[in-house]
Amino acid sequence: MKKSLSERLAILSDAAKYDASCASSGSTRRDSAKTGGLGSTTGNGICHAYTPDGRCISLLKILLTNFCVYDCAYCINRSSSNVERARFTPDEVIWLTLEFYRRNCIEGLFLSSGIIQSSDHTMEQLVQVARDLRLKHGFRGYIHLKTIPDASPKLLEEAGLYADRLSINVEMPTETGLKNYAPEKDAGGIRRAMGDMRLKIDAAKEKTHTGRRAARFSPGGQSTQMIIGADAATDRDVLASSSGLYGSYGLRRVYYSAFSPIPDASAILPVRSPPLQREHRLYQADWLFRFYGFEFGELTAFRPGGMLDLEIDPKLAWALDNRAQFPVDLNRASKEMLLRVPGLGVKTVQALLMARKHRAIRLEDLARLNVSIKKVRPFVKAIGWSPARLTDRQDLRTLFLPAPQQMSLL
Repeated sequence: MKKSLSERLAILSDAAKYDASCASSGSTRRDSAKTGGLGSTTGNGICHAYTPDGRCISLLKILLTNFCVYDCAYCINRSSSNVERARFTPDEVIWLTLEFYRRNCIEGLFLSSGIIQSSDHTMEQLVQVARDLRLKHGFRGYIHLKTIPDASPKLLEEAGLYADRLSINVEMPTETGLKNYAPEKDAGGIRRAMGDMRLKIDAAKEKTHTGRRAARFSPGGQSTQMIIGADAATDRDVLASSSGLYGSYGLRRVYYSAFSPIPDASAILPVRSPPLQREHRLYQADWLFRFYGFEFGELTAFRPGGMLDLEIDPKLAWALDNRAQFPVDLNRASKEMLLRVPGLGVKTVQALLMARKHRAIRLEDLARLNVSIKKVRPFVKAIGWSPARLTDRQDLRTLFLPAPQQMSLL
């Protein structure tokens, strides 16, 4: 018996929750009020929903289908899984997107899919959804397509003409992990597809010999996702992989997804998921690399087993491991060094640099910038304040640990 549209939506939206590599940042500003059509990538009228773990969702996030010819050990939709299957037609996805948008439930579409029949067949359907939304229905909202690396380059190129962002998942932090857990997938092919995509994205930003811009191509760039905790890769391995991806392929984001145990799992998979705090610490480390001038290797250089500290954030952990570089003078230190002080963010540092042009900075001035004095004071000096031996305290780390909590008996 054929499932209803609402039943299939429940199945395929639930299946899409395992894909974290979607965000609506970095897209071209399009507004139907000025250009005609339907929707926009900016402005008011967007209804946001929040998942139980606090993530904000404002996209219709679904799979075209959860049927798949691949048998990746970590994937709940693998071919050998007994999960309930469902499938949309491209026209049904288009209808759902437009109807959800008209009801102000979403600002756009994130569309992924299992592989059905072949990579090209699946990619053709994904492209059809984006193309028809843009050309037939004048949709100006956000579109993120999950692409298939071994699909035809022509199809990948066409996808970039209609999507705001494209993504290709590297799946696992290391090539060895991918080979062990998803032997049907080719790490080299994934990297080549990402490289080709970067060339097209970069080319679209350049002006032609006539002075005109090339055709827009995935203006929001490309992103990827890797699964954390399914294999033995350490945080050092994960961050080393991220460093290579950012440097070689100009990715806008690397998303980290904690492995979630699945029914009828392979014996090579762990029986428990890693702590979600590990995923959180990896995101914090990623943020330090992208906005604070840290190198990924610094953050795990002194960490036992190459694992980030789960109890304190990576920036504080780095400061405690490099106490010789502190205290930092708030009135003389460079921007680069101020950014390495625990508790000081990018906006705070910029405010300090502006303020100290006019007067000397005191420790209490930080409170006016909503900075945690408790976190900052061991690592800075200012007019009227010196941490003396506070930085050298053997128990300094314990001052920052979260308060102990009563464990549940149930």
